[in-house]
Amino acid sequence: MKIAIIGAGAMGGAFADGLLLCGGTDVPGIGSAADIVVANPTEGKLARFKEKGARVSTSNIEAAREADLVVLAVKPWLVEQVRREIEPAVAGRRVILVSFAAGVSLPGVITVIPNIAIALRQSMTFIASADVPEDDVRVVQTLFDRLGQTRVVGEKQLRAGTLLASCGIAYAMRYIRAASEGGVEIGFRADEAKDIVLQTVRGAVALLQATGEHPEQAIDRVTTPGGITIRGLNAMEQAGFTKAVVEGLKI
Repeated sequence: MKIAIIGAGAMGGAFADGLLLCGGTDVPGIGSAADIVVANPTEGKLARFKEKGARVSTSNIEAAREADLVVLAVKPWLVEQVRREIEPAVAGRRVILVSFAAGVSLPGVITVIPNIAIALRQSMTFIASADVPEDDVRVVQTLFDRLGQTRVVGEKQLRAGTLLASCGIAYAMRYIRAASEGGVEIGFRADEAKDIVLQTVRGAVALLQATGEHPEQAIDRVTTPGGITIRGLNAMEQAGFTKAVVEGLKI
């Protein structure tokens, strides 16, 4: 399977990085990195993909000409324009079209919303399509399953998925930043505090994934009566921690 990625910005570039992380050979249907072509109007963003073995082009039409799957990783207001542009290159062939643009629903196009952790094959990705053959959706899901975890959802859930996972990765990073700043205030150097917080978050995720516990169950195991953990948690709640997170997801 040959994949064309049109757009080498933050998300298109991260997707390409994920596919190329293992030379493209760990992805179903891709024989080598040369089966991946990245297109961008300026050459500057393409050099690093070429160095990793992908083909590159400044022409969207050229990139799409031999592709079996075309990913439109462009700004939402450009999706329809780029789709029309590549129509001559995909006409008369069975080509799966994917768009990374949230809030843009086009006939025959599968909407896929990953997050930037896709660069390390750790994305939480949502897939939605109203009028695309199930076989095509399965192909797309199988592809993105190699780049993290996926969920196929209805159009109504797609915005919620975007907030919880695509925007959500920024929210998680904001917590890490805040905790790191707090770490400096209580006595660690900035780089030490960040490393400590990253490992702590990594450990929390690993525990919840391994045990299947609800977060509150795990919290109960590390809080003791009158201890500093429960005092810290209560101080965060008094400052509006949970409310702030929920409100951020409801925008």
